[in-house]
Formats: sequence, C-alpha cells, structure tokens
Amino acid sequence: MSRFSTGRLLAQNVFQTFSKPVVPSATPLWTRAFSQTPARRDADSESSAKLMESLTRGIVGMAADPTDLTGDRLATNIGLRDTEDEPYHFHIYSHKHNTHITVTKPNRDALISLSCGNLGFKKSNRKHYDSAYQLGAYVVDKMHQMNLHNTIKKMEVVLRGFGAGREAVVKVLLGNEGRMLRNSIVRVTDATRLKFGGTRSKKPRRLG
Repeated sequence: MSRFSTGRLLAQNVFQTFSKPVVPSATPLWTRAFSQTPARRDADSESSAKLMESLTRGIVGMAADPTDLTGDRLATNIGLRDTEDEPYHFHIYSHKHNTHITVTKPNRDALISLSCGNLGFKKSNRKHYDSAYQLGAYVVDKMHQMNLHNTIKKMEVVLRGFGAGREAVVKVLLGNEGRMLRNSIVRVTDATRLKFGGTRSKKPRRLG
C-alpha cells in the first residue's frame, strides 16, 4: 500500500469522525417562543398587555387626569420623592489655608460660590478668622441683594473642615448680619470627611 493510499484512508477516517450524526439536545428556552403556534403567541401577548395595564393603573392610582402625572408628580406619587420641599443649602468648607462658601438651590445648583481669595485676600491672609468673617458677611449681603431672604423658606447649613473660618461664618449667621436668614435654618449638619486608612501620614516637623 503506497503512502498516497494510506493518506486517503486516513482522510476518510477523519471525515467520518466529523461527519457522524449529532444527537440533538434539548430544545433551548429561547427557541420555544418561536416554536409556539400563532394562537398561543397572541394569548401570551394579550396576558402581558393586561399585566402592563394593571401595573400602570396601580402607579397612577386615583388621579383624575393620568396624563398630569409626569416628572416630579409621578415620582412623588409612586414614593420615589418626598412630598416635602428640599431646603436650600449653605455650605461652609473651611481648611487651614482658605474658607469656601457655596449657596445652592434645592436641586443642588449653585447660586453663590466664593472664597476668601475672591475678596482680595492673598496667600496666607486667606486662612485667618477675620478674612473668613468678611467672606461670610459678604455672602449674606449678596443673598439679601438677590432677595433670597424672602425666597428661602428652609435652609440647611453644612459644615466641612475645622479651619478658623468654620466658627467665623457661624458667628456671622448668629450675629446681626444673619438675622433675616436665621429663622429659615432647619438643620445644621457636619460633612467633614474622615480618613479610614488611606495614605501614610507626613512625618511630623520637629523644631529645636
């Protein structure tokens, strides 16, 4: 037997192994939907339409005009949003180099965002108590000019950091400058970030 005939026999055996009939496995789940009869598919679609209609009716509830429940009212109706209005926010971020004050609307859009550097304080002068006090008085005066003391019904004061400006801006709100905003404050919170682990601390400086 020549080497060519041996190759042909081997090739036949190879083709035989690949051409063996494959036993069909169980029908996949996704093919069952396409193998249903048209009547069965129509019945399934009708039942799903009824289910969707009942869910929609449950969401809309007892509304007289279902088309009116869009956006905020729909979110309130299904319990995704609180019925009470969100307060305005008065953010005080004070660290050892500067003080930042940001006043935001209930949807967190910024109305005023200033720091001691915007008032003309340069370099190390921005970190002092006096510069932060002047910043707080300036922001409160700007809020009065924008007529926010009549617009704001609820305001939350958010404190962050332990710099000198923290107490200075609080003194402004408690003093004569903040008398028209003081009654609208409903909450005071602390948003100072705490480090859990994190990077290695800097080596302490030793003098003498």
